[in-house]
Amino acid sequence: MDRPIYITPEGLSTLRAELDHLWKKERPEIVAVVHWAAGNGDRSENGDYIYGKRRLREIDRRVRYLRKRIEDAVVVRPEEQPDHSRIFFGATVTYVNARDEEKTIRIVGEDEADSLNGMISWISPVARALMKASVGDVVTFRTPAGEDELEVLEISYPG
Repeated sequence: MDRPIYITPEGLSTLRAELDHLWKKERPEIVAVVHWAAGNGDRSENGDYIYGKRRLREIDRRVRYLRKRIEDAVVVRPEEQPDHSRIFFGATVTYVNARDEEKTIRIVGEDEADSLNGMISWISPVARALMKASVGDVVTFRTPAGEDELEVLEISYPG
């Protein structure tokens, strides 16, 4: 991958918790089910065995992905950003769009993005347009429906 994997400390902790849950809780439970199902005879028609093996592959794939992401992650502490009057990674931003809709978002890493909860990836079009803007700035970005303008109303950082 050619771009850095930026992540907040909270996001890194969430990834580690998911990895821990999969590796120490869920995977051993599935291994026990597969072991039990394998002892029941014909594996070709054994639903517990077939499902268990499939779920083990899914878990192992996710574990590999999480380990790689955690290893390559660049933790950015938003409170340590040098200029809190401008928008950078980790900022919480309130803006109003051209339709006069006010929204508050937080710019986070790709693995933390959750648009329903106002957390958008730093590589999203909105975040990229807002980067380095200050309160009162109007930025333009492209949407599938055309260009849209956002006016920055407030910028804050945790801590």
